[in-house]
Amino acid sequence: MFEPKFSITPMIINALVRIEKIKQEIQSLPITAHLLASLRETARYVSTHYSTKIEGNRLTQREVVEVLKHGEHFPEKQRDEKEILRYYAALAYIEGLIKQKIPLSEQGTKYIHALVMSGGKKRVKQSPYRDGQNVIRDGYTIVYLPPEAHDVPTLMKELFAWLKKAEHEELPCPLRAGIAHYQYATIHPYFDGNGRTTRLLTSGILHECGYGLKGIYSLEEYYAHDLQAYYNALSIGPSHNYYFGRAEADITSWLEYFCTGIAQSFEIVRNKAIKEAITHTRDASTHLQNLSAEQRKVLTLFKKQTTITSEDVRKLFQVSDRTARLWCQRWVKEGFLLTANPSKKKRAYMLAHAS
Repeated sequence: MFEPKFSITPMIINALVRIEKIKQEIQSLPITAHLLASLRETARYVSTHYSTKIEGNRLTQREVVEVLKHGEHFPEKQRDEKEILRYYAALAYIEGLIKQKIPLSEQGTKYIHALVMSGGKKRVKQSPYRDGQNVIRDGYTIVYLPPEAHDVPTLMKELFAWLKKAEHEELPCPLRAGIAHYQYATIHPYFDGNGRTTRLLTSGILHECGYGLKGIYSLEEYYAHDLQAYYNALSIGPSHNYYFGRAEADITSWLEYFCTGIAQSFEIVRNKAIKEAITHTRDASTHLQNLSAEQRKVLTLFKKQTTITSEDVRKLFQVSDRTARLWCQRWVKEGFLLTANPSKKKRAYMLAHAS
C-alpha cells in the first residue's frame, strides 16, 4: 500500500502559513464578477502556455491567446496548436467537475489524459495505461526508469486510495496535492502526456478542496520559471530506477519546493488582484459619478442578485408598475441596463457594466 515518506519541516510550515494568509486576503478582496471572469481567463491562458511549454511547445504566450481566443492559426506550428487546444479542453473538463462537485477519480484522470492527447475528436475515451516499459532519457543518458507496466494499475489504485485516506485524516490540501503530483509523475502511467496530466491533476485537487483562489492563479508558471529546479525537486532517491530506492524515497524536499511554489504563486496573484481591483474600483467610481440618483439606488439591488425585474424597481421606489417598466426601458436605451431575459412575463435586466 502506498504510504509516502516525508517530514513537516519549518520551511513547509512557513509556506502553509503564507498560503492560508493569502487565501484569506484574496477571498476578502472586492473582486467583481466581471473582473473575476477576466482574471480567470488570463489564468487559463497562462496555465496552458506554461504547462505545454515545459513539454516543448513552441507557441509564445501571445500566440496561445490568439489560438484560444481568436482561433488564429500558425501554419508551421500546427502540432503546437493542437496541444494547446487539447490542454485547454482538459482544463475546462476539470472546471466542470469542480462546479458539479464531482470528485477527481482514477477514471476521471484517465479521461483527462485522453483529452490532453486527443482532445478535439468527437468521441474521447479514457486512456488505458501503457502496456510496455517507458524510459526517460536526456540524450543517451537514462534519467528515470519508471515501474514496469504490469505494476501501474495497482500503483494508480493505491494512489487514489491514499488520497481519500489523506483527506479523511485532514492532511493539509497543499501536501495532498504535492504528494499526488510526485507520485503520479513517479508512476509515469503513460508513454506520453504524463507531465501535463500530472499538473492538471494537481490543480484539480487544489481547486477541489478550496485552494483554487477562484481560478485566478497558475502554478505552472512557477515550474516553468526554473525548469531545472522543477526536475531536480522531482528527482529523489539513490537511483534512477523506480525499484531501487525511488519508491521508498523521502519526498520532504519535493514538498518544500512544491508548497513554496504555491505560496509564491498565491502572492503574485494576490498582488495582481489588488492592483486590478483598485483600478477597477477607480474606473467604477468615475462611472458612478455619471449616474442619476435613481440609478445609484438601483445598484443596491445588484449586491444580492445578478438580475432584476421591473417589480424589484417598483418595490424599491414605491412607484406604479407602469413607471417601473418605463424606467427600466429608458435605462436600457441609456446603456445602464441590458435585457437579460426578453420574455414579457419574466423580463429581467442586468447591469451593462460590472461595477
